[in-house]
Amino acid sequence: MIQPEKIEEESFRIIDAELPSHFRFTPEEHAVTRRVIHATGDFEFARLLRFHPRAFTAAFEAFTRIANVVADVQMVQAGISKVNLTKFGGKVLCFMDDPDVWASAKAAGHTRAIETMRRARALGDGLIIVIGNAPTALLETLRLIDEDGWRPALVIGVPVGFVSAAESKDALHATDETGVPYITCLGRKGGTPVAVSITNALLSLALGRRETAQAAQGS
Repeated sequence: MIQPEKIEEESFRIIDAELPSHFRFTPEEHAVTRRVIHATGDFEFARLLRFHPRAFTAAFEAFTRIANVVADVQMVQAGISKVNLTKFGGKVLCFMDDPDVWASAKAAGHTRAIETMRRARALGDGLIIVIGNAPTALLETLRLIDEDGWRPALVIGVPVGFVSAAESKDALHATDETGVPYITCLGRKGGTPVAVSITNALLSLALGRRETAQAAQGS
């Protein structure tokens, strides 16, 4: 019988063994992809995930300067590792259930997800935006970037669903490579497990990088 602490290790071994050899990832891309596959049991994400060229650099820089994370829904907020984020001094924020978000969305006749991103915009640039469920949150994020000059540090945009989910992620993927860095996946798939696993993988990578740098300084 596999010991509890060895289950994740064995899962990753199986994933690495079964991941088709024609997929070519950087070490960072591989770390994120295997986490997503581990969370979903779905090897198709090896084909669907897309990484902006500066996604990892942007994430590491953001964590280092204590960037906060804004999640589109509470499920995403709950899944992100507070322990690891706190090591960088950051917090996970979510505005979906705030009374003024409810009121503003009702008055305007649009979704609370749109209002959550407007609340995030009011906090300024440099945030990490994590969207796993609401395509309208991603579309509003892109509008604020394009029309309002908003500059999040990184957009993790992986909403799931049948209405505007694929289209919103296509729009994110189509943004200029000099623009806001992103991680996304193509098609209808996505959701909370994908958004959370990407974010937690980035946190683990950032902590590993920091520990390596500290060890090098101490040697």
